Amino acid sequence: MTERTVGFAKGLTNYGDRDFSLYLRRSFAQSMGYSRAMLAKPVVGIAHTASGFNNCHRHFPELLEAVKRGVLAAGALPVEFPTISLGEVFLEPTSLKYRNLMSMDTEEMIRAQPMDAVVLMGGCDKTVPAQLMGAVSAGRPAVMLVAGPMMTGRHRGERLGACTDCRRFWARYRAGEVAETEITEVEGRLAVTAGTCAVMGTASTMACVAEALGMILPGTAAIPAVHADRLRAAEATGAAAVRLIGSTLTPDRMINAKSIENALRVVLAIGGSTNAVIHLTAIAGRAGVDVSLERFNELSDSTPLLVNLKPVGNGYMEDFFAAGGMSALLRELEPLLHLDCMTVTGETLGERLAGEADFWIDRSIIAARAQPFEASGGVIALFGNLAPKGAIFKRSAADARLFEHEGRAVVFSCLADLAARIDDPALDVMPQDILVLQNAGPRSSAAMPEAGYLPIPKKLAKSGVKDMIRVSDARMSGTAFGSIVLHVTPDCASGGPLGLVRDGDRIRLSVTGRRIDLLVEEDELKRRAAASRSAPDNPARGYSRLYAQEILGADEGCDFAFLKPRRA
Repeated sequence: MTERTVGFAKGLTNYGDRDFSLYLRRSFAQSMGYSRAMLAKPVVGIAHTASGFNNCHRHFPELLEAVKRGVLAAGALPVEFPTISLGEVFLEPTSLKYRNLMSMDTEEMIRAQPMDAVVLMGGCDKTVPAQLMGAVSAGRPAVMLVAGPMMTGRHRGERLGACTDCRRFWARYRAGEVAETEITEVEGRLAVTAGTCAVMGTASTMACVAEALGMILPGTAAIPAVHADRLRAAEATGAAAVRLIGSTLTPDRMINAKSIENALRVVLAIGGSTNAVIHLTAIAGRAGVDVSLERFNELSDSTPLLVNLKPVGNGYMEDFFAAGGMSALLRELEPLLHLDCMTVTGETLGERLAGEADFWIDRSIIAARAQPFEASGGVIALFGNLAPKGAIFKRSAADARLFEHEGRAVVFSCLADLAARIDDPALDVMPQDILVLQNAGPRSSAAMPEAGYLPIPKKLAKSGVKDMIRVSDARMSGTAFGSIVLHVTPDCASGGPLGLVRDGDRIRLSVTGRRIDLLVEEDELKRRAAASRSAPDNPARGYSRLYAQEILGADEGCDFAFLKPRRA
């Protein structure tokens, strides 16, 4: 017998006898009912991430059947395999902690199992970046199928969509504007179908990023989860995976400095999630590409905001799909993009856009580049003595009146301290103050949760305060809004200056100057640093120990050090 290089004959288990390995594998495969003819076909693996702890993916069994149909019709054998699934709201302390674990699971199962190409089925916030990171590292032909967004619900004549509207109603509830009975009604009307959040949160942003990177089929990022086109996209994705077999169109080649820059432009044009900066930095890092926050600011200044979706605007993802979706957006951005980047169809981005018809565009949702909703991108990086390696600020979701502001720091030492004191009537806080949360970064035991959206203290909320400057080393949900400085790096647990802030210190934010500064003398900061050395988080065992040993800062995408390629 001779080992074949495709399908079930690929990557044989080592028993010291290759012919026996193939004989044994075929024997076990036949126990699943495959014919010898099927066993001779090339194999498309399907990374299946359905889970009872992931509401975003509950329609995946139906999508899976459509993918299989496409693979079979194109002449290959589809074989599904499970990996870790990350349901954003079902994980403690936060889903980001487990993104790298999912990426490892994805990478190793692609590499270890006999498949000639792979379909990556993901959608919820951290699943798409985890799968892309793993696929880049595995280096095998891959195409992604995203879950698609939820449809909106209805409440007393108003459209609702998770989770911007959930935050808006919760803020009103905390302020005493919404009664207990109504907030309970809203709770049941925010997430009414399968799919990811209905707004331009992290999941929708990463779906758009996947299309900008060329890793999903053209025009499929925004198709609603329950739309028949989502099933047709699944079938087409299965067929596309078959066409990738034997090609050099692998993620590690397609994801490069140019395609990452295209993706960053898209994030800026859609008013996308701040989380995308971390995820794109991690994905790029797997391909050996560095993401410069200084360059990010240059892109932000030259990329217009073109999409009117919550939390930045008024629309929902179903509106973006109906308005023309990513095809329309990419055509508007075309002069700013690297058009020679390859896509999973085998076309360059330029060839794709040249071949697309000039479809109707709803300009209330997707603006023309010459008449943007805002002249510059929705997200910027800040620097300064409080964030020597950078911080992130979503100006498109913030109150412009706070863009140039100096205020007194009101400091919370950790999440437990925040929970204990934020609504204390005795809390010494005024609307012009700056709320500071410490010890919530990637190296902390909290593992960088979406806690950067500090609530407005209840006594201020009840007096009508809607926004304040908030600063932390944590993240913020892509569905959130407000004048919030995030990802302050180095984080507190790494000895960053954020950990040196004390109540009453003055902090200055300058969006124009791209700075966040602590107005305390350098000698005093040195004295504080010498007196307050925090002990690092040191778990005894398991994944938490690996996480603590290997986690990198936000400026390196919060990846694990040992997972990045070694530089020559």
